[in-house]
Amino acid sequence: MFMSQRNEEDRKWKLDNGGFGRSLPFKDRINLQTCSIKIKLNTMVADMGFNIKAGSSSYLEKHPERRTTILENSYIVGMTLAAGIGGLLFGYDTGVISGALLYIKEDFRAVNNSSFLQELIGGMALAGAIFGASIGGLVNDALGRKTATIIADILFIVGSAIMAAAPNPYVIIFARFLVGLGIGAASVTAPLYIAELSPSEIRGGLVSANNLMITFGQFLSFVINYGLTRVNGTWRWMLGVAGLPAVIQFVFMIFLPESPRWLYLKNKKEESIRVLSKIYSSPRLEDEIEILESHMEKESASMVKVKYSDVFRLKEIRSAFIVGAGLQAFQQFAGISIVMYYSPTIIQKAGFKSNQAALFLSLIVSGMNAAGSILGIYMIDHVGRKKLALGSLSGVIVALAVLSASCYIMGHGHVNSSTLAWLAIFGLALYIAFFAPGMGPVPWAINSEIYPEEYRGICGGMSATVNWICSVIMSTCFLSVVDAIGLGESFMVLLAVCVIAFGFISIFMPETKGLTFEEVENIWKERAYGKDKNKESLAEQASSSN
Repeated sequence: MFMSQRNEEDRKWKLDNGGFGRSLPFKDRINLQTCSIKIKLNTMVADMGFNIKAGSSSYLEKHPERRTTILENSYIVGMTLAAGIGGLLFGYDTGVISGALLYIKEDFRAVNNSSFLQELIGGMALAGAIFGASIGGLVNDALGRKTATIIADILFIVGSAIMAAAPNPYVIIFARFLVGLGIGAASVTAPLYIAELSPSEIRGGLVSANNLMITFGQFLSFVINYGLTRVNGTWRWMLGVAGLPAVIQFVFMIFLPESPRWLYLKNKKEESIRVLSKIYSSPRLEDEIEILESHMEKESASMVKVKYSDVFRLKEIRSAFIVGAGLQAFQQFAGISIVMYYSPTIIQKAGFKSNQAALFLSLIVSGMNAAGSILGIYMIDHVGRKKLALGSLSGVIVALAVLSASCYIMGHGHVNSSTLAWLAIFGLALYIAFFAPGMGPVPWAINSEIYPEEYRGICGGMSATVNWICSVIMSTCFLSVVDAIGLGESFMVLLAVCVIAFGFISIFMPETKGLTFEEVENIWKERAYGKDKNKESLAEQASSSN
C-alpha cells in the first residue's frame, strides 16, 4: 500500500516538474520546482502576448545584471583549467620532439643513419592525431566529453610511459602513435567541453584559454628541452614527463561533471541541472533550462540520427562545416606549424648561424606566441571573432611581406647584411604577434560553437582532422619547398594564402560574438533556406507555440 502511494506521488511529481524524478536532494527538488514554476509562468506571459527573450543575444542587453565575467565564477574557471590541461599536453608533445630527436639519434645508430626513421618518430604523433581527431568526435557524441577526456589521458599516460622505457626506435614510433591518438582526441574534446559549460558572453575567452594552454605547452617544451640537456637519459625524460599532467587531469576529470548540454541532450536532466546550478544563479538558471528544454523537445520531435553523410547532405550543416574546416585549413596553411616547428632553421637560414642564438631566439618566438594567446582571451569576446581574425590576418600579411622581402634579397641579392637578418627576425616576431591573438584561437572557438548540439562532436572531429592533415602537409613539405624555390619565395606563397584566407573569412564567416548556440544554429538555417525560415530564437519559437 505504502509503495503504491509512493509511486503515485513520484508520478505526480514528474508530471508537475518536467519529467524529473524525486531522487534529487531536498534542496535541489525545491530549486527544480522553482524552475518549473518560472518556466510555466514564462509560457503564460508568452500566451498573453509578451516577447520572451531568454535564449537570444538581446536577453543580456535587457538584463545586464545577469552577465558574468571570466573570473567571477571560480567553478567555471576550475573546470576550464582542468579541461585545458589537454591543450597543454597537445602543445607540449608537438613541440618537445624537435629537441628529443637530437638525443634519440645519439642513442640509436639506426635513427642517426636513417632520415626515414627520424621522420617517422617526428611525424607519427601527427598521424595518430589525425585518427584521434576523427574518432574523438564520435566518442564525444556517444560517451560524452568527460569520458572522451579520460580516454585521451589514458592514451597520453600509456604512450609517455612506453616512450620513456623504449628499448628501440620502433617502440618509440608505436608509442608516438598512441600519444598522437590522445592529442587528436584532446584537440576536439577540450574546446567542446569548455564551450558547453560557458555562458555565451564569455564563451570565446574561455575556449581561447585552451589555446593559451596549447601555446604554453609549446613554450614549456622549449624550456624543458633546454633544461634537460645535461641530464642522463635526456630524451626519455623529455618524452616521459608528458605523462605527469595527464595523470593530474585524469584525477581531476573523475571528480568533475559531464557537459550539462550533453547530459540534457541524453535526457539526464537531473544531472544537468546540478551542473547548471553551479554555473548560473537564479533567475538566469531557469532561463537556461528553458532553452535546453525547448531544444530537447525540438530534437526529440525530429528524431535526428547523426551520420557522416549528413554533414555534406544537409545544407545548413554543410555551410557550417565549410566555414569551420576552412578556418582550420587556413590556420595551418598560413604557416604557424612551420614557424613553430622550424623556427631555429628559419632563423639560421635568415643569417644567424649559431645554434645557441637560433635556439634562444626560438624560445623568444614561442614565448611571444603564449603572450599573444593571453591577449586573445580578452579580445575574442570584446572585439568579436570575425574582426579579430581579419585584423590578425592583416598583420600576418604585413609580417610575411617583410619576411619574404628580406629573405629574398639575402637569397638573390647576395647581400650578407646583419640589418636584413634582423629585419627577417622582426618579420618573424611580427608574424607571431599578430597570429597568436587571432588566427590562433579563433578557428578552435568557432568550431566549438557553430554546429548544432547533435553534430557538434562529429563536425568538430572532422574539422580538427582537417587541421591535423594540413599540419602534416605543411611540416613535411616546407623545407623541401624552401630547397626548391628559396626561403623568400616560400614566404610569398604563404602571403598569397593569407590573402585568400582574408577573403574567405570576409565572405563566409559569420560573427558569433555573444550569440547563444541556438542563435548560431539559426544563422546557418537562414543561409540555407532563407531569412523567413527562422526569424525567432529557439526559446521564442517554443514559447509562441504553447
